[in-house]
Amino acid sequence: MKTTLVTLMLIIAALSSYSQPLEIKLKYSQTPESNNISAPEEYGNGRIINISEAKMYVYLPEKSINTGVAVIICPGGAYRVESIDHEGHQFAEWLSKRGIAGIVLKYRLPNKHPLIPILDAITAIRTIRLNAKEWNIDPEKIGIGGFSAGGHLAATLATHYKEGDPSSDNELDRFSSRPDFQLLLYPVISMQDTLTHKDSRTNLLGDIPDEVLVNFFSNELQISAKTPPAFIALTDDDEGVSPLNSINYYTELRNYKVPAEMHIFSKGGHGFGMTPTGLPVSQWPDLFYNWLKTMQFISNK
Repeated sequence: MKTTLVTLMLIIAALSSYSQPLEIKLKYSQTPESNNISAPEEYGNGRIINISEAKMYVYLPEKSINTGVAVIICPGGAYRVESIDHEGHQFAEWLSKRGIAGIVLKYRLPNKHPLIPILDAITAIRTIRLNAKEWNIDPEKIGIGGFSAGGHLAATLATHYKEGDPSSDNELDRFSSRPDFQLLLYPVISMQDTLTHKDSRTNLLGDIPDEVLVNFFSNELQISAKTPPAFIALTDDDEGVSPLNSINYYTELRNYKVPAEMHIFSKGGHGFGMTPTGLPVSQWPDLFYNWLKTMQFISNK
């Protein structure tokens, strides 16, 4: 009990440094598979482990500057932890100050149950569309972004989304889960041996993954002409996740004529997130904002 209380106090203290978001527990259309994590959540150094319950933290902009755009944010952490501060809350606050709803998705960690994170992402975007009117969000301007393994989750939703079923008895399932755009920061994209981030693959697919699952979750193989447009940013000196993940994904987007913009910065390493670096890589949020204008999600006025 003492450990649980201390953990809760740490999480509350961390969140108190940000403007207070709406906290939404995900509700599913059907009983979801368990990830079999029974240990209590623990927060430390901006990261959370042992996540067995999915939530969204919704940072809504002031009405006077609202653009109607929303971004779901998936923190990274090799599908083992979630770096929820500099790859989550900090970016959500940055977005909200610019008229964009920043929505941090604390997705359930897979613990070698590969369908769990994508179910949470599908449920999250459908929940946002269900509440779009109340939250002053345009249901056709909802994107998903992710960092590192969170980038893999974002790209997975962008390539494995489900259309809505207007005749469904469950209101969530009536909405499409296709994001309108994707934002990928130093993402894991592939599960192939020569490209993947091994820890992310193991935590998602298991120690000896089936080839069918490897191909299914290699998102560069799943692109189609209906894949949403993408903004990608990474560094050339990333030694954590091979830049070829992003490069191959961008190449396939071009092959299918999907609009995409990619920035490869010379320095910055892996995991730069929203941490000020003093390097050119710290320009990526502004470049992304300008891209939203170019793609006409945000007015140029």
